[in-house]
Amino acid sequence: METSQVETLLREELQLAEVYVKANGSHYEVVAVGECFDGLSRVKKQQLVYGPLMNTISDGTIHAVSIRAFTPTEWKREQKFILPQ
Repeated sequence: METSQVETLLREELQLAEVYVKANGSHYEVVAVGECFDGLSRVKKQQLVYGPLMNTISDGTIHAVSIRAFTPTEWKREQKFILPQ
């Protein structure tokens, strides 16, 4: 599955402001940013992202996925630490 397909799926299903996906074979890394994560624990945020991906995980298209999910406010703060100034 192409990373752009995963991005589109997550963006549409979760109404995300931003989504970034990297893949190495069937192992995917997802960074998701959206208001839908407001007030949720880290585990609940990850579960929300897993939902739209379950069919592709079940059929083996995606073997493993690493998820980092943020509200827009959390993402703005996080970017200070991960993006060069």
